[in-house]
Amino acid sequence: MIRGGRSYVTSPPAFSSDAKRLLVCSANSVTIFSTATGLPVASLDGHRALVTAVIVVPASTPASKILCYCWTASLDGTIRYWDFSVPESIKIINVNSPIISMVIPSLLCQTTENNDKSLKSFAYLSVENTKEAEKESTKVLRGQIKKCNLTDFRMAGGVTLTETKQPDIITVSASGKYFGIQYKCKLQIWKVPTTESERAVVKKITLHHTKNMTVLAFHPNQRIIAAGDVTGRILIWRGFGDRTFVDDDRLVGVRSMNNGEERPGVRRDDDADSCTTWHWHSAEVNVLFFSLDGAYLYSGGKEGVLVVWQLDTGKKKFLPRIGSPLLWFTNSPDPSLSSVSCADNQIHLLKMPSMEILKSISGIKLPCSFPEKYNGLRSGIAFDRNAGLVALPTENYCIQLYSLFDDRGISEVQVCERNHQPGDEVTVVVTLAVLSLDGSMMSTAEVKLPEEGLGGLVCLKFWAFGSQKQFSLSTIVYEPHRDAGISAIAFHPTRPMAVSSSYGGDFKVWICNKGIRQVDEPLSNSGWTCHAVGSYKKKSMTAATFSSDGSVLAVAAETVITLWDADKNILVAVIGDTLTPIVNLSFAGTSEYLVSASWGLKPQLSVWSMSKLSLAWSYKLHVEAIASAEDISSFAVLALLPESSKCNETSLKGRDGVILLFNAADPVPVSTWSVNKAKGGAVSFIQGNQLSIDENELDGKPPQSLLAYINGDREYLLFDPEGKETNEFSTIRREGLSDLEESGKFGYESIYGELPQFDPKRKQASWVPSAPLERPWETIFSGSSHNLPPLTKLCSAFLESLFEKRTAIVE
Repeated sequence: MIRGGRSYVTSPPAFSSDAKRLLVCSANSVTIFSTATGLPVASLDGHRALVTAVIVVPASTPASKILCYCWTASLDGTIRYWDFSVPESIKIINVNSPIISMVIPSLLCQTTENNDKSLKSFAYLSVENTKEAEKESTKVLRGQIKKCNLTDFRMAGGVTLTETKQPDIITVSASGKYFGIQYKCKLQIWKVPTTESERAVVKKITLHHTKNMTVLAFHPNQRIIAAGDVTGRILIWRGFGDRTFVDDDRLVGVRSMNNGEERPGVRRDDDADSCTTWHWHSAEVNVLFFSLDGAYLYSGGKEGVLVVWQLDTGKKKFLPRIGSPLLWFTNSPDPSLSSVSCADNQIHLLKMPSMEILKSISGIKLPCSFPEKYNGLRSGIAFDRNAGLVALPTENYCIQLYSLFDDRGISEVQVCERNHQPGDEVTVVVTLAVLSLDGSMMSTAEVKLPEEGLGGLVCLKFWAFGSQKQFSLSTIVYEPHRDAGISAIAFHPTRPMAVSSSYGGDFKVWICNKGIRQVDEPLSNSGWTCHAVGSYKKKSMTAATFSSDGSVLAVAAETVITLWDADKNILVAVIGDTLTPIVNLSFAGTSEYLVSASWGLKPQLSVWSMSKLSLAWSYKLHVEAIASAEDISSFAVLALLPESSKCNETSLKGRDGVILLFNAADPVPVSTWSVNKAKGGAVSFIQGNQLSIDENELDGKPPQSLLAYINGDREYLLFDPEGKETNEFSTIRREGLSDLEESGKFGYESIYGELPQFDPKRKQASWVPSAPLERPWETIFSGSSHNLPPLTKLCSAFLESLFEKRTAIVE
């Protein structure tokens, strides 16, 4: 069983001490990526719920950069200490409350005079009070800031710094002296005690604003704090805490200012010298971070633009067209490397200070959003069952090609050009994306939404997979079915032929003009033309599919199924009469059975016999997706459970769907699996990839066909439908470890190289015949010094090689 499709941007990532690895929170684990290749190399597994924080123990000396330790926190109420070079868990601390955020200020205090090993380490946690969360009152305070003793593995008893309505994200300064949270229109800032203990007094100040604040950041070496609000403004307080924190820091020349005129921009009696406001962002600010030297402030939000502010002058420069709202910005120990996390589940590694994108870690992207009145235009998910790829419609009118075995994005296809603008309304909806059986062709359907009832446009596009491993546009057909929407697209299994059906009452068969294409010519140079047009009693054509050999074309005309000879465009037969319109058709592999799914007030799953042209069996089910095996008569359906079944939380554990595996001739399911987030999900049979599952063999034999399930949040699962194994395997390939920068070798291998593998069964040859080279001086001195032959042998061979050899010619 292989899981994937996790979000990489729920929490900020963390760089290793040598900046060669990036630790990313991904669901219940932490995935470790190489910053040189952008590929995963390891994972930390052990938490039972979402991981919300990962903190790398920084290197105190250059020699300690090889140490690989980190702390993680999770909603399962535990804190874990890891050695991520192995990787393995070393310590576990039970907090018994879901942890939303965690900071460890003592790790950031790198003062040389404070090296007393007897000092204890403390973490400050933002937790959810589960006892209060059970109450339904709106005045209940569910968020708490608590203190945890990491050295003694226990909570600091009775220490609660503050309580809030909801748990908030904690931000800590780079020096480890301050930490704080933003709560509505307030900033609450605490100063970490110089000598930490469980009962040490933690001083606090509060800064006020007129708008709700969304993010805050501390200057690395000055008493400056920046915060962003929901309107896009950035506020910068200078000299905060001069009255409250001055006794601890022994600042020289600090004076108390109580006169509001001497403290420009400061509200009420806040403890700050001044407050400056900058405004560029049009929407709320999500990202704020100071550079390592404190000279620049980075900000970002929904615009998908990273803004760099010069702190002294307020001048700014931009990294535009990132393409998605920004969520997190993370500095690394290497000043030339940073990362920015985006809402489209991508993490970009940036070269600083030029902000050039070096690598991108691409997770699976979320479904695109629809206007409420167009919710019926839902985008489908297409599978390349041979390559283990899935085509997913995403935001910004893109199709993402994602590898299910490698759990990473392969490429993207821009169906319609669009620059990301947060205020723009969705004007185009990609309604369909379909791949051919061999993955060499793709077809998409898009609808340009009308504005005030005018200007709607339907477009059908054909794409070809070229030699550069990218899809390129081959043919565009505007309004292929007049002004009617496209209900389904299906490719012929063996030929460059496709069919599109429409709600307007007709279907069209398209063929690729291969007559002018040479053998080695890419398919993108060929065009698609209409071969035939068909209809049935002016009924809406709601679904279409080809049989496994392509000899029969089945098109649903509302509640009946029409069978056609696609080449001759001849209606062969009409079968069925369902209670509601059919929305999905699929032939059950190589069998004689055709599977249909109907939606509406009376949903139905039906299996039809082609030999008898009649209904074989049916169920009253709301089927979300159908998947047929390629060479056998099995098929699987993803069905939504009725509302009455969802009430039984004890047995279903909150799951809202079920996957049923059938043999087409038998109405009794072969296997069933309950799933969650089934709405908007999909299923498909995938051919087992030997390179990817060679370590995941079941019963000593790799499965020939896997079943893939993708839920509505784009999380997926690959499993053997015929196996009994429930072990979960990683999508990280072992050979990926060799991609670590500088080959990632340590110890002996970093100096002398990798030792050859010793095979005790190999016979050692006592003598190996060889022949002298014509130019022996090029290789005679190569190799290690302890392997060179004696000097007397070297000199004779070397001097002999300098003489010119002549061949005597006999006349």
